Amino acid sequence: MAGAVAAVMKRLPGDTDALALLERDHRRLEDLLKQGEGTTERSAQGRTKLLDTITSELTVHEMIEEKILYPALKAHPQGKDLALEGYQEHHVADLLIKELHDLAKDDERWGAKFKVLQENLEHHIQEEEGPMFRTARGLFTREELQALGALMMKMQSEAGARR
Repeated sequence: MAGAVAAVMKRLPGDTDALALLERDHRRLEDLLKQGEGTTERSAQGRTKLLDTITSELTVHEMIEEKILYPALKAHPQGKDLALEGYQEHHVADLLIKELHDLAKDDERWGAKFKVLQENLEHHIQEEEGPMFRTARGLFTREELQALGALMMKMQSEAGARR
């Protein structure tokens, strides 16, 4: 694996640390979620656009975690439970997103459901950036995290081309 990591690293632009990349995604999602706090039933069009953006960003973010980071963590006894919990938290967020898409944007319940989504994702981010990322930094070398990050960037790029 060391040879493969070295080969990938030579072709990478700058720092590609997987956890730093995920943290940047987290900040973007937090910003989008904050935008939703101020929406009202009268801003159905704004809610629709915001929810579409959050859905798109979250889908790609979850994909790179579920296909790259979580399997890498799951391979280690110390990371298995954290990864399994992450999958389940994604599932709950996906259910809430679907329900928000299905609910009329001017429905009085939309704001409350959006708040639950926001709280769920904020909790998930705290769990990842706390115990999960600490565990990952203990399990993987800097080079391995950069190689994982390079794979994530490639996957994000390919997903962006499909959107």
